[in-house]
Amino acid sequence: MDRIDVMRLFVRIVERGSFAQAARDLQIPRPTATHAIQRLEADLGVRLLERTTRTVRPTLDGALYHERCVRLLADLDEVESVFRNAEPKGPLRVDMQGTIARFFVLPALPGFIARYPDISLSLSEGDRMVDLITEGVDCVVRAGDLSDSSLIGRRITMFEQLTLASPDYVKRHGMPSTPADLDGHRMVAYSASTTGQPYPMEFEKNGRIWEIPLPYDVVVRGAELYTASGVAGLGLIQVPHYRVAHQIAAGQLVRILDAFPPPPIPVSVLYPQSRHLSSRLRVFIDWLAGIFPNRIP
Repeated sequence: MDRIDVMRLFVRIVERGSFAQAARDLQIPRPTATHAIQRLEADLGVRLLERTTRTVRPTLDGALYHERCVRLLADLDEVESVFRNAEPKGPLRVDMQGTIARFFVLPALPGFIARYPDISLSLSEGDRMVDLITEGVDCVVRAGDLSDSSLIGRRITMFEQLTLASPDYVKRHGMPSTPADLDGHRMVAYSASTTGQPYPMEFEKNGRIWEIPLPYDVVVRGAELYTASGVAGLGLIQVPHYRVAHQIAAGQLVRILDAFPPPPIPVSVLYPQSRHLSSRLRVFIDWLAGIFPNRIP
C-alpha cells in the first residue's frame, strides 16, 4: 500500500474503531491492514493506536496524525475534483464570536448546508486571537480593527454602535449631553484580547473622535458579560445596536449621547496568507459575505 492508501486506512480505523471493519470497508485483508499500520508506526517512530480486545482508539499522537490526515486527504480529493468539476467537499473549521453566530450565521446556516452537503462544517465560539495554523482553523470571523499582518482579511459588514446605561445608573449619575459631561461617570471596561488593556470609550461627530478612558469597577471579556454588566448598572457600555435591541425595548438599557455615537465597528473574515484558499473555504466566505448587508444599524 502506498502512503496515501495507508492514510485512508488509518482514518477509517479511527472512524470505525476496528481493524476488521476498516479492512472490510476498504476491501483489503485484515493482516494487510495490521501490517500497514505497524509499518506506518515504525516509519513515524510513534504509537498511533491503542488496541484492546474490544476496540481501537488513537493515542494523543494518533489523534493529531488523524486530524492532519483528514485535512490532507480532503485537500487531495479537492485537487482531483477540480478536474472533475465536482462540488466542494471536506472539513471546514470556523471560529467566530458567539453573538455574530447567534444573530446572523446560524439562522442562515441551513441554506449553506443544503447547498454544500459535502462540506463538513465545524464551528467554535471565541473572540481571542487564534493561531489558525497551529489550531487547524480555516478562518475566523471577528468584529473590530484587526492588525495581524499574517492574516488576509475580507470585510463583510459594519455594525453601528450605541452608548447605553441602565435606568438605575442614569438616576445615580445623570444623563450627559456631550462627551465633556462624562466627568464623574464610569464605564464597564472591556479587556482587549491582544493587549489585555481596557478599550476607552469612543464618541464621534462631524469626523471628530473623542477617546475617553473612564474609571471602572469591573473588567470583562465577552459580549454577554459586557452587556449584562451594563444592565446591572455597573457603568456605560458601547455595543452594536442589533445586540441590545431587546434590552432597550424592555427598558433595561437607555441610549446615551445619541448625537455622539461610537464609530461603527467593522466585521471581517480572516484566514492565513500561507493557506491555500480551498474551494470549500472560498464558497463559505462568499456565502458569509452574502448574508450580511453592507451596514447593520
